[in-house]
Amino acid sequence: MKKRATGQTSFSDLAIVELGGPRTAALLAKLDAAVPWKALVKPVLELPEYAKYIADPSRPGERPIDPGVMLRGMMLAKWFNLSDPQLEEQLKDRISFRRFAGLSQTDPTPDETTFVKFRKRLRDAKLDQVIFDAILKHIEEQGLLVKGGTIVDATIIEQSRGHKTGEKDKDGNDLTTRDPEASFTEKNDVSYHGYKLHAAVDVSRIVTGLVTSTASHHDSRHIDELIKNEKRAVFADSAYSDESRRERLYHRGVLAAIIYKRKKGQKELHPWQKKRNRLVSRVRALGEHPFGWMKRLMNFTTCRYRGLRRNGFDFTMTTAAYNVRRAVSLLSRTGPLAASR
Repeated sequence: MKKRATGQTSFSDLAIVELGGPRTAALLAKLDAAVPWKALVKPVLELPEYAKYIADPSRPGERPIDPGVMLRGMMLAKWFNLSDPQLEEQLKDRISFRRFAGLSQTDPTPDETTFVKFRKRLRDAKLDQVIFDAILKHIEEQGLLVKGGTIVDATIIEQSRGHKTGEKDKDGNDLTTRDPEASFTEKNDVSYHGYKLHAAVDVSRIVTGLVTSTASHHDSRHIDELIKNEKRAVFADSAYSDESRRERLYHRGVLAAIIYKRKKGQKELHPWQKKRNRLVSRVRALGEHPFGWMKRLMNFTTCRYRGLRRNGFDFTMTTAAYNVRRAVSLLSRTGPLAASR
């Protein structure tokens, strides 16, 4: 793998040692400590593209860039809402970003194409879930999960509806640029086109599990997968209200804290149901916070890619990056994170 160009601190590095924004540097130091980089890099090094050079260091050919540098770059892109071209530009321009990525002033900067190829390698190897799980495990080891139950919720991420190309298929239908794997759904009488992120959230507002689906999937379709390991309580809104699900949770010894909705023929909820709904809503609302944070600060409102798998990879990496930011926020109240290199 391509490491630092010189293997040691260069004169140019020493010349700018005091430069760089102190606030950004402080934030990046906290984020750096919140990520188990060794655990993230290890499975990447096992991919054929890297393993062959580890097995035979003298092997001829262009070596791939250190995956640690690439993973750090990908996280920067998520935390600061950067496209691949913007990430390349920022790595060339910002001292704090280069330091965080592990690049000296004389090291070549990975270009946008390199990040595209690296992302594809991870996606093809299905390492997005491995990365998500490694970060979640590190957060759990820091004692940041409350583990007082699982909150389940879903959000729509919109995809472009495309436009007509002016051509027709063999059946005479208009051809469009619309993503064929995205679908339509309605919410509050408004039509949406895209995908859904279904998430399991700890009371600490750390996302502990997720599923990506097309938008037409009902919110409750993936809840059972998300709560299969929950042993205490499940909090969810009325979209997940189902008597058979309540019964299954009861037999598992799990509290079914799911908002009640009126049954067919029921004019209004019983007073006890209304009271229970109010109590459940206070906790259930916490499950919406990760979505709000990602949409507001990470521009997680529209899809960056076409297709379920590409967007599923992106959703998982975005959520993993959010978890790191949330962990840093929680640690600012409880103490410093143990560095993990």
